[in-house]
Order: sequence, then structure tokens, then C-alpha cells
Amino acid sequence: MFVAASTDCFPHLPLSGALKKLFDLEYNRVEIVLREEGEQLKPSQVLADTESAIVACRDTHRLTPVAYFFDSPVEGPDYLKQFAAICKLAKATKVIVIAVRAGELGTPFNAEIERLRDLVKIATVDGIVVGLKTEADRMTQDPDTAKVLCDNVKGLCITLDPSHYHYGPMAGAKYDHLIPYTCHTQLRDTNKKQFQVKVGQGEIEYGRIIGQLTKFRYQKAICVNIDESSGPDVDHLGELRKMRLLLESQL
Repeated sequence: MFVAASTDCFPHLPLSGALKKLFDLEYNRVEIVLREEGEQLKPSQVLADTESAIVACRDTHRLTPVAYFFDSPVEGPDYLKQFAAICKLAKATKVIVIAVRAGELGTPFNAEIERLRDLVKIATVDGIVVGLKTEADRMTQDPDTAKVLCDNVKGLCITLDPSHYHYGPMAGAKYDHLIPYTCHTQLRDTNKKQFQVKVGQGEIEYGRIIGQLTKFRYQKAICVNIDESSGPDVDHLGELRKMRLLLESQL
């Protein structure tokens, strides 16, 4: 198990700028976000020129990529083409986890199962693991539904973001039963009143989560994902540094 950080910590910077910031904060592993919006590498760019994307994701200021987070608004065959290109990128950069978002609430269950089966089938060809992110306003909002999705899609895993079970419509929900399915994590501090608070002022029990993951021989990233949404009075860089030190002390 090791500490990493997401390029989503600096969504307004280009990829190279976000990587440099994380390197300066003494992180040595990174989750690279591939989102159509924003300033960083886009899924459509990966599909259009996979070789250039591979070069960009190898030029990481000595940070080791450990996961990709795929977020695209396109649907159907175009979505699967983008995902397949990202699998090629992951294989070329020796990354085995791609985190994806679940369908929005209201998506027909069977349609979501078929989509996820398609993703796992594509990923398996390149030895990639798909981690479905736990997230409010998505089908993984309820941890029980997230488990059912994994049980119905052989090989599907979970990208665990516990903040969504401490704040929002499912605040207080139990999610221990998702630990055995977890292949990736995204962490910040959270309480029932605010999605992101200063490190130490929320209710996320990092040591407990790490202990549970250890029981299931989890050997992947504990990934910090703290953006600037706490406000201008919060030392964003200081929070990222504090979180790294805290998590490293727990491992």
C-alpha cells in the first residue's frame, strides 16, 4: 500500500503543471485524470493520438502513474472507443487500474450492467482492472447497489471515495462491505455538513480504512484528492502536504 495524489487536486492547471505541483509536495505516485472538461489531458485527445498521450503520461516529473480516472460525456460506441484507447495508454505506462464513473441515478439497471460488462471485457484484454467510483447522484450512491453491480459484473471492482458516504444523501451509510471489492481509493476529509474540510476536522477514519484494506491484502494506492474548494482562507498546498504525512504515518 502506498500514498498517491490525483491531478484533480489542481484541475485548473495543465497536466504538466499539476504533476510539477505534486512533485514539489514530495508525492512520488499519481492518479492521472482524463476528463473532457478542464485543462488537462482529455479522453478525446487520447483516442485521437494515443502515442502522444503515452509520451505525456511518461513525462511525469519522476512521479509514477498508478491509476487513470476516466470521465467523458460521450455515450455508446464513442465512449467505448475512448475507453479502449485509455486501456492502451494504461498498458503502455504500466498502470493496471482505470477508475470510471457509474451511471447517473435513473439509469436502467440492466443497461448499466451491460455498459460495465463491456468496459471489463475491453480492459481485460490489456490486463487492466476497472474500478467503479462510489459517488453521490450516481448508481453507486447507495453502497448496497454498488456491491450488487460488482456481483453482477465479473471482474468489476470499486474505486472507494468514502466522502460520499459521510456527506450528502447517504451520509452515515455503512460501506465496510465494499472493502473486499476495492482496487483504488480517493480520499479527503469530510463531515456531514461539508464535503471537504481541513485535514483532521472531518470524520474520515483513515487508519480504520487502511486497516480494513490491509485485511484483504490491498496493495494499491491510497490516493489524496483535495482541491481548492475549501476556500481562499485554507492553505491548499499545506493541506496536501499534511494529508501525505498523515497517511504515510498510518502505513
